[in-house]
Amino acid sequence: MNTRNTTPKERMLKSIRQALLQKRDNPNPDFEDSKLYKDEEEGLDVTFAREFTNVSGKFIYCDGEIAVIENLIALVEELGVKKIHAWEPEVQEILKTYGFPFYSTEKDFEVAEIGITACEVLVARNGSIMISNANPGGRRLSIYPPIHIVFAKASQLVMDIRHGMSIIKEKYGNNLPSMITTITGPSRTADIEKMLVLGAHGPKDLFVFLIEDRF
Repeated sequence: MNTRNTTPKERMLKSIRQALLQKRDNPNPDFEDSKLYKDEEEGLDVTFAREFTNVSGKFIYCDGEIAVIENLIALVEELGVKKIHAWEPEVQEILKTYGFPFYSTEKDFEVAEIGITACEVLVARNGSIMISNANPGGRRLSIYPPIHIVFAKASQLVMDIRHGMSIIKEKYGNNLPSMITTITGPSRTADIEKMLVLGAHGPKDLFVFLIEDRF
């Protein structure tokens, strides 16, 4: 082929084909198991809290269930909200134990102000939350209400998405949920005049209540 007569697109495709034919070793084979940062010795909880807040998430550490309720009451009073939905049994159990009021069904869901869900795992590397539709909250309770609160246990912290997927596969076996996704911070967009807007396509506020269960 005369390279002088080829188009830029053809030259680009030729370069890609040549690159694919040249097998090279992975320059970072142990990337997923490496430390997140040089000389980092901090725990996964500290790393997650830092990365989560860096993407506009709001992190609340709770040393037990009583601390969860105390922080939740303070947050609800601060925000001035009342329509709180929680559909997952493990979340409902905590709220019921301490008499915290919530909607357990889809009643008034169209005007829900807070959705409280559990999660599959927390990913420390990028401060993400892995959820699936295996729980009653599914995808809706984490998207429609303007405020999303996640109850998570410290034992659910993992280094990376790969480790999270391993836990999910072990948990569900051959019956994997049809929807597994990650949430990294509240909904955001910069489509309009390149200005960052939170809550354009989902919750504008995302909270993680990390419940200590390791000691």
